Order: sequence, then structure tokens, then C-alpha cells
Amino acid sequence: MKYKLVARKNPQNPDAAGKLYAAPVNDGRVSQKDIAADIVGLSSLARGDVNNVIDSLIDTVPKYLLMGKSVNLGSLGTFRLSFSSEGVATEAEFNPGKISGAKVIFTPSTDLKAAIEKISFEKA
Repeated sequence: MKYKLVARKNPQNPDAAGKLYAAPVNDGRVSQKDIAADIVGLSSLARGDVNNVIDSLIDTVPKYLLMGKSVNLGSLGTFRLSFSSEGVATEAEFNPGKISGAKVIFTPSTDLKAAIEKISFEKA
């Protein structure tokens, strides 16, 4: 993984000199088409079959998340929904309008964590 050094100031002490911190270099994007082509090369499936499976996965995961379920994708990890809300003193004061900030949380599997631990770094 490539990194670059970025100067950042301490927001709690804006008068102090900045320090250099490592930041990851984004080396572009990989598209669904690229991933499908890789999977085709690793399997006996046709490109259309792989694309259909990926499309179906993309359509299906949100359905289960919206049902309040966690979605475990094996060696990849688990997706779940989370949100925050305003606090109230009594249950009668609460309504769904006080809920905000819905987001998807991804928890990598132990296999993915182990793979990431093998990372090596080089300056870009």
C-alpha cells in the first residue's frame, strides 16, 4: 500500500507547528465489471452469470439490512445498520422523527483482518 505524507495542524492548538502524518494513496477504483472479470478468470462461470450474482447480492443485502438483520458474507465480513437518536425523559416523548444518522457498519471477518495485517507500505 502506498502512502504520502500530509501536514496537519492540531485543531486544539492551532498556533503550534504542524506535523507530518502518513495518509493512504488511493490508487484508483475497481469497478464491478473488473471484479466480475477476475471472478470469471477464477471460476468456470460465464461473465453474465457472475454479473447476475453480483447484481443480485447488491439488490439483496439492503433488503435484509432494512429488515433489521445483520448480513454475514463469510470471509469478507458482516454488514449491519446503525443510527443515533435524540434522548428523551419518557417513552411517551419519543417518536421516530428523533432518529437520525442511519448508516451501514461493516465489521471485517477475522480472515480479512488477518490479510490486512500482512500489509506492507511504500512511499508514493
